[in-house]
Amino acid sequence: MVRDVLKRKGENYFDDPTLMTAFYRETIKKRRKNVSLSEAVVNIYKTPYTSLKKDGVKLYKARKSTDYDKLDTVALKLQGGPFNALFVDIMKYPEYIFSPETMDHYIFKFDHSTRVNDKLIYVVNFEQNSQVLDPLYKGKLYIDAKNKILTSAIYSLNITDKDLAARLFVRRKPRNAQVWPTDVAYRVDYREKNGKWYYSYSNVLLEFKVNWDKRLFNSVYSMTCEMAVTDWKKNLSTEFPKAKDRIKTSIILSDEAIGFADPDFWGQYNIIEPEKSIESAIKKIQRQLRKANSDGGTSIP
Repeated sequence: MVRDVLKRKGENYFDDPTLMTAFYRETIKKRRKNVSLSEAVVNIYKTPYTSLKKDGVKLYKARKSTDYDKLDTVALKLQGGPFNALFVDIMKYPEYIFSPETMDHYIFKFDHSTRVNDKLIYVVNFEQNSQVLDPLYKGKLYIDAKNKILTSAIYSLNITDKDLAARLFVRRKPRNAQVWPTDVAYRVDYREKNGKWYYSYSNVLLEFKVNWDKRLFNSVYSMTCEMAVTDWKKNLSTEFPKAKDRIKTSIILSDEAIGFADPDFWGQYNIIEPEKSIESAIKKIQRQLRKANSDGGTSIP
């Protein structure tokens, strides 16, 4: 069934270029204390699900709030910015989880079905074959029973081998510290419009331990990022930003945010509110976007 769902994406998902507006947020915490928060409004130039061309992303507005005093002299940063969330779009980027080479390395089993918005949803559990040594994923796929459409996925990476996991996620670290992930989890949701489905929301959770030489206790950090589409329209002109205008997949948003800061845009919401849900933030952002358009500001979808 999973192979069938992936193959039929051209029938069930938007096959036209689409211009999306999305709200992106990333947070770094030391245990339960926030040490770095970054938020951005981005324009996503979504290519058709049948196309091999990757999506393009432009920053519209961004802001950050950082307290490096709580980072134990480690400037913990998340590389990739919005792409961390965007690449969780399994239907657009199946190669990151269900590539042709790895499909046979998984075991799929039906779980109890459920209902969402009065639709029957199959729940499919998956995990890697115990004989496969490379770290793969396990989780749940939620599939529309009638149309065989992936509506949501929740999964995590096997990080039993902490040394290998560290090589996957840690780019640089101090010599006197060991750093490894203790949890790597993902979620993606899709939304229907006019009988077609499209990427709507995703999040990523990364938890790390930092073991310092000659220190009694470990430091524990969590990095989360999430992105939600706030608006979209068909990109009838097939507009796609030039390379110099697109953000790179290697972007570190907290380093780039200052160049896109705009206190007037954020208005009375200029202070980042980490305790607020992304849904609450989106309502405020949508009001600011509408205001920016009515004031003759930068054009946004």
